[in-house]
Amino acid sequence: MLKHLHMEESEVPKICLDLYREYGTTMAGLKALGYEFDNDEFHAYVHGRLPYEKLKPDPVLRNLLLSMPQRKIVFTNADQAHAHQILDRLGLKDCFDGIICFETLNPPNYTDVPTDNHVLTWSNSFNKACDKIESESGCFNSKTQILCKPSVEAIEAAIQVANVDPRKMLFFDDSARNIASGKAAGLDTVIVGRSDLVPGADHALNSIHNIKEALPEIWEVEGDQQLMIQPPAVETMVLA
Repeated sequence: MLKHLHMEESEVPKICLDLYREYGTTMAGLKALGYEFDNDEFHAYVHGRLPYEKLKPDPVLRNLLLSMPQRKIVFTNADQAHAHQILDRLGLKDCFDGIICFETLNPPNYTDVPTDNHVLTWSNSFNKACDKIESESGCFNSKTQILCKPSVEAIEAAIQVANVDPRKMLFFDDSARNIASGKAAGLDTVIVGRSDLVPGADHALNSIHNIKEALPEIWEVEGDQQLMIQPPAVETMVLA
């Protein structure tokens, strides 16, 4: 922001916070305000400064995830490189059936898709769904703005990408704003990292490691229920 966008250094922290609060991420806010920059360079610079080496494998969470019978999907505002780095270091990448990330909802154009086959991608049906969301909401321009949480449009788009029935989906997130949007999109929701419910939350989970005690029905459900999970570490840079 200092080098490429020529902003005053003293103003950057406040600008980042204000944009995050208004648009969901700093990048989304900058794009909405008309700033031009390369998305990959932005992600590489921001995430390249993170101390990934401090993350250690989480065998407890790994065993819990592998024991869940449902399909599990990561939904993050981060780019795929950051999401893979986090999941790899936590030892969780193979616990999930797919990743919905920045590149999923914001490809350079409708014909470009992420190259990693673990990342869920656009389809013709999603392209049409995105156009429908845009025309009905009147508040999102997919060609000039970033599609990301906490917008309801982003969550509806993720549901389309994942090709799931929202009535059979359980949405985990550590952001109260994302939970409220998830509920507005028709999902059953779990706020992670606190013991009290927030608006739109159906369940509260103080620690993701307590999921089996708090939500034993996950292991009792039969059928095709889906889980959309956001491991807290995946969004550290995007949401904090």
